[in-house]
Amino acid sequence: MKVAIIGGGPGGLYLAILLRRANPATQVVIYERNRIEDTFGFGVVLSDATEGILAEADDVTHAAMSAVLHRWGDIDVHINGECITSGGHGFSGISRKVLLEILCDRARALGAELRELTEAPPVEALLASHDLVVAADGVNSAVREARKAAFGASVDLRPNRFVWLGTSRPFPSFFFSFRQNAHGLWRVHAYQYAEGESTFIVETTEAAWQAAGLKENDEAATIAYCEALFTQELEGHRLVANRSIWRQFPTVRCDRWSDGRLVLLGDAAHTAHFSVGSGTKLAMEDAIELSRVLQGATDVAAALAMYEEQRRPGVASVQRAAQASLEWFEATERYDDLQPLQFAYSLLTRSLRITHENLRTRDPAFVERVERWYADKAGVAPVPGRRSPPPFLTPFKLRDLLLTNRVVVSPMCQYSAVDGVPNDWHLQHLASRAVGGAGLVMTEMTDVSAEGRITPGCTGIYNGAQVAAWRRIVDFVRAHAPDTRIGMQLGHAGRKAATKLMWEGDNEPLPTGAWPIMSASAVPWKKENQVPRAMTRGDMDRVHDEFVGAVGRAVEAGFDLIEVHLAHGYLLASFISPLTNRRTDEYGGSLANRMRFPLEVLRAVRAAWPAERPLTARVSATDWHPDGLTGAESVEVARLIGAAGVDAVDVSAGQTVPDQRPIYGRAFQTPFADRIRHEAGMATMAVGNIQSHEDVNAILAAGRADLVLMARAHLWDPYWTRHAAYALGHPMQWPPQYESLDNYNARI
Repeated sequence: MKVAIIGGGPGGLYLAILLRRANPATQVVIYERNRIEDTFGFGVVLSDATEGILAEADDVTHAAMSAVLHRWGDIDVHINGECITSGGHGFSGISRKVLLEILCDRARALGAELRELTEAPPVEALLASHDLVVAADGVNSAVREARKAAFGASVDLRPNRFVWLGTSRPFPSFFFSFRQNAHGLWRVHAYQYAEGESTFIVETTEAAWQAAGLKENDEAATIAYCEALFTQELEGHRLVANRSIWRQFPTVRCDRWSDGRLVLLGDAAHTAHFSVGSGTKLAMEDAIELSRVLQGATDVAAALAMYEEQRRPGVASVQRAAQASLEWFEATERYDDLQPLQFAYSLLTRSLRITHENLRTRDPAFVERVERWYADKAGVAPVPGRRSPPPFLTPFKLRDLLLTNRVVVSPMCQYSAVDGVPNDWHLQHLASRAVGGAGLVMTEMTDVSAEGRITPGCTGIYNGAQVAAWRRIVDFVRAHAPDTRIGMQLGHAGRKAATKLMWEGDNEPLPTGAWPIMSASAVPWKKENQVPRAMTRGDMDRVHDEFVGAVGRAVEAGFDLIEVHLAHGYLLASFISPLTNRRTDEYGGSLANRMRFPLEVLRAVRAAWPAERPLTARVSATDWHPDGLTGAESVEVARLIGAAGVDAVDVSAGQTVPDQRPIYGRAFQTPFADRIRHEAGMATMAVGNIQSHEDVNAILAAGRADLVLMARAHLWDPYWTRHAAYALGHPMQWPPQYESLDNYNARI
């Protein structure tokens, strides 16, 4: 096989090494427009896990790298005059120049041909003379841009400014510092990568950078400004530049990584923000997988398809983590209300990849310190000889309602009611999870009218029979799960009403028996769905009264908390989103107008609901659509509903339109709860693919939310809270009917 590689960075060189190592008959030529030693930047960071992967792929290269790696385990976070240290993290640094020299020497020793100071021939010419062409030409890949449509490439240029500098200060740890001056907040990411050599990255907002009067290419002015600002961090050492320009980070994504026998590798195909230090790691791991699938391959295009299939999930995971991390650094200003210890914890867990228990494994003393601080804040007195409770087992108070823990069973539609009346299925569904130990269990979206049901199987609270059935469930929870509270989510399906049961066809219209539906505007869910009528003022008055009536019945049924559904494209949400609100009257147009009717309903609900009991609201913080609700608007929505009497925001996302493009992942909606909590100054409830107690504790301890809702985890295990408490050494007392389990816990 003849392989041409465009770009002599770590990914391209490492691929050449692995191809020649696996099969010396493979002909490999690398085209590099510069000299190898003319690299920009300073150091490269590798984790211990990455080192293990590289050692397995090529022990000779790894041995050469290992001999010059600078290692550290601590992370120092400097904020507001304090330094918070966490240990056990296992990283190493290496000079980028030295790394390239090692890779270059190894590639040449194995017989790869490296052509420095040579522009690669046109891709078409290379394809005519080679079996495979690899574009490893970096973040500004000319190959990718020339075939942008073929690769489905997009570049998201992030708003913050950063500059890559160096210093002689020998940092003993991975060093973060946050310093405020008259121009704004400045972030430092620094680490040592060799004796007397450290990377010193400075990052700030566009506004702060502009206010400082710095220019993109004025290295002398940049060094003078940063040396004056970071005198404490530098401890008398100087800064140095190496093509140190102020840039904005480009997040590169491609729908496809190959085009026939041409393939992208490393930053040409995907980038990950420098705050997770994964650009070099991803490129070298790309090379490992690409070389593997090419061994013995007779169909190059098929091998490239396999390469992408195998690599894409891992890359997507890293990019999700990097996105969360870069967004944390872009919005660090919002965390100025956090105490230094919680600020450091938030930073350490920002990517959502380091969980609470993972952090405990690395640094148990640090996590115990965080847990003690969190428990003190929640009013939990220390117990001599016993570890502090994990965050999810601390109490939380909303108005006069005290929850014994912060786990909530999320509303889950069961589509099993008859004429809106809950039955034995709903009793077992809610009661088993209440007995399971959650601090709060929520009913499914319970509709305020028959016309407001999503399906014929949805529950309601618009007549006496329904109140009696709900009262039976509430009484059971009171009697058999006295430490659990129960709340009702009220809603109206709007344009998503009159559809089949979920398992018969999610959001598909009823073939017979459908009822008339309405929404903010006459916009159907899909073209095959019923077209809703645009609500009149009379319709609004009737729905207003239906919500108020439902609240009175919820009081009669004995619920502890009410939540109003303002999300997922249902009736009230259809007013909020510009995708579904096309009105030209006083209820359409600006966000203030779009919020007018939902706020009317919320104020009426608050007035009808007992003052001592909390009111929450579920919102879609994003529509996952470029023309939908923006992040800034979702914060304003939270502020407006807070002023209307809402005590906490249940922060969900999407389901507004069928052509949404969500970005899924573990705890993928938590950043929205985080933003609303800090920018709107409201208590929030996080929801969305949260599965483990590690994630729950990390969300709470970092201050991203005050309560955590889980749905599927509670379907899998109704006793999730009890089992999590037991796993963390804080077992909960079982009901007397299960007393033998308490004895079992005591024995083991």
